[in-house]
Amino acid sequence: MRTLADMLSRLQNKVLYAIDRTLGALSRGRVRVRKYYLVAQPVARRRWLPPSRGKTIEVRRVSEGDPLLGQAPRPEGVFRYRFEQAAVCITALKADELIGFLWLTLGPYQEDEVRCRYVPEGTAAWDFDVYVKPSHRDGIAFLKLWDEANGFLAAHGVQSSLSRISAFNEGSLRSHSRMGARRIAALLFVCVGSWQLTLASVAPYFHVSTRPDRFPVFGLNGVRRQAEAARHA
Repeated sequence: MRTLADMLSRLQNKVLYAIDRTLGALSRGRVRVRKYYLVAQPVARRRWLPPSRGKTIEVRRVSEGDPLLGQAPRPEGVFRYRFEQAAVCITALKADELIGFLWLTLGPYQEDEVRCRYVPEGTAAWDFDVYVKPSHRDGIAFLKLWDEANGFLAAHGVQSSLSRISAFNEGSLRSHSRMGARRIAALLFVCVGSWQLTLASVAPYFHVSTRPDRFPVFGLNGVRRQAEAARHA
């Protein structure tokens, strides 16, 4: 039965993705459909890689204005928006080339793709936009980034890192699952111009917004919800 439920969920995601692509093209981007899974990933207390692995890859934090961010495949202005929310950016470099990055915040995060706010509660933090250059996705850059991220989070007393992953991105879902992440919620957004309809499996469950300053707020306790997900697995 569990397998059947997973198959139906994947089919639903494919249908929603097709609807998003079709209506987005016909409306010139005015109509968007987004489905996310919120996942909770335990902060690893031991490194994924031994110190001898990946010595040619340098991992370090960068601040706003660092010229290294000019190599990142993201629109101009996105990084300023994130740093204004006290977000932390961890990068991976090889021979001075940016090959990956991830972002973290210890407090609330205002989503930049749809209108909503995520609020980690208790000993939870928020991670987002984990990126590895396609030519390095078969390597260890992903794990190098997470070793650094886990060290940073553990130093701040964080036990669980929360994130949202597109339900249309099965590769990312598998990567997080291998690192112990469990799904704790599902969110569906239907955007038509300035209107936004939100359906969620967690409070507030249903929300309609017609203005940029109106949006749902999701308070999430990572440890508690991860334990609930484990009981229902």
